[in-house]
Amino acid sequence: MSIKIENLTHIYMKGTPFEKKAIDNVTLEIKDGEFIALIGHTGSGKSTLIQHINGLLKPDSGKIIIDNVDITSKNVKLSAIRKKVGLVFQYPEYQLFEETIEKDIAFGPKNLGLSEEEISSRIKRAMNIVGLDYEKYKDKSPFELSGGQKRRVAIAGVVAMEPQVLILDEPTAGLDPKGRDDILSNISDLHREYNMTIILVSHSMEDVAKLASRILVMHHGKCILDGEPINIFREIDTLESVGLAVPQVTYLTKKLRDKGFNISGDIFTIEQAKKELLKVLKK
Repeated sequence: MSIKIENLTHIYMKGTPFEKKAIDNVTLEIKDGEFIALIGHTGSGKSTLIQHINGLLKPDSGKIIIDNVDITSKNVKLSAIRKKVGLVFQYPEYQLFEETIEKDIAFGPKNLGLSEEEISSRIKRAMNIVGLDYEKYKDKSPFELSGGQKRRVAIAGVVAMEPQVLILDEPTAGLDPKGRDDILSNISDLHREYNMTIILVSHSMEDVAKLASRILVMHHGKCILDGEPINIFREIDTLESVGLAVPQVTYLTKKLRDKGFNISGDIFTIEQAKKELLKVLKK
């Protein structure tokens, strides 16, 4: 399911002294099954952009076409769009409200009018994909869990609706290193298991380098860079000029090259660095 954004502009507090253009004439296309990372400093327009894709915000001008439907048109049923485009907000665990994990995850599928058998199947599958054993956790209160586990429950609740597009806004924010790694692994599994389009909003270049097949860089409401990680992370000067950076391992390997080591300039993950360094040490 493709997403086409055409000349999108959104202005907050229009006509007031506090007027701000949050999205400035953005045009881009996201293809079915892509894993997109959306990066940019605070206030760059990332969250505003993803809320348009889900239909939570209406643009001042421009179009958003999802599955050949212009969701900015007057007569469109946004409820139908939100069944296809799932959005996991930052700190989604604050939205948990049911007395058991099973009931919380079931909330979305029930609203789709599915049979009890289908709802149960989706709950089990969603819990499995986020790494929560169904029998162990189904009757527990979500409020008894750790922060990372609560976030898994919240993600499972969206996943159980089986959207074709899943948008995650800073899903690892505030988690400890293990919780962060677990969530990222779950997201990778989701992409592979469901073949869904993933849009990941993140400040972590390390996470982006490991997961994304394409990166969009936002700055002052514009998409200033768009491409594969290998090409985006070559733009060190551009990224640094807008308050971003490349992964820390890239800076490390650059220093090693400056010291005379024959190491590739296109290293963005720990795994890549490990392989390259082992090659160099064997010579």
